[in-house]
Amino acid sequence: MTIRFGYGTNGLTDLRLDDALALLADLGYDGVGLTLDHMHLDPLALDLAVRTRRVAARLQELGLGVTVETGARYVLDPRRKHGPSLLDPDPDARAARTRLLVRAVDVAADLGAHAVHCFSGTMPLGTAPDTAWRRLAASLAPVLEAADRRGIPLAIEPEPGHLLAALDDFHHLRALTGDPEPLGLTLDIGHCQCLETTPPADCVREAAPWLRHVQIEDMRRGIHEHLPFGQGEIDFPPVLDALDVLPDAGYRGLTVVELPRHSHAGPELARTSIEFLRAHGPSSR
Repeated sequence: MTIRFGYGTNGLTDLRLDDALALLADLGYDGVGLTLDHMHLDPLALDLAVRTRRVAARLQELGLGVTVETGARYVLDPRRKHGPSLLDPDPDARAARTRLLVRAVDVAADLGAHAVHCFSGTMPLGTAPDTAWRRLAASLAPVLEAADRRGIPLAIEPEPGHLLAALDDFHHLRALTGDPEPLGLTLDIGHCQCLETTPPADCVREAAPWLRHVQIEDMRRGIHEHLPFGQGEIDFPPVLDALDVLPDAGYRGLTVVELPRHSHAGPELARTSIEFLRAHGPSSR
């Protein structure tokens, strides 16, 4: 099996970062989806550069790859989940999110990460769709420039309920921005089950040319709830077969388990998740 599995630190928030990384290495994960947040690698810390060098050395010591994720709930605003977004009506607020993503690109480059993950945000009330798309494109422009300068792909994630919610929306953004080289895609397998019209395995194949990051968990149709494996509706062997051939299409990133609401059981779920993925992958059949 050629899939390189990781686990998201947003599902290990009850652990110190060093303990979380050691746990994942001991369990045999190939890497980590590292969410920049106050409890792990705080992107607003004054000593961010020092902390980043320390984490980079630890990742190298443990042999873990990394993708930087930016979905922390309250890292910019302690009162608004995921606020402000790239779509905020206030230009200064949008700029704050842009600055965070540019900083994430720099952190990713210093860590030797595969990509930086992000998402669009929900459309503010009273905002016309065309206006929201223009805000998104303009807000991402400095991030894409930084990604190009640092050689780090930006992998935007279709997120249920957001402006950019589905694969078709990603292609709309590509067209709107002139299809810049650094712009890639984060594909969440659960989200495919939740709202895409084609099965998750077909989504993987359709998205392959643009994939820069993959997230995986179980989910049910029409319900955006990240579930441990076996608790949803996804037929995983076809999905893992599709993911297994991605390196032939040039994908070198991670497939990261994404269970952000299960940190209370993080260590145990990290163990059972990789056991499940190995048991249902092509090398086990």
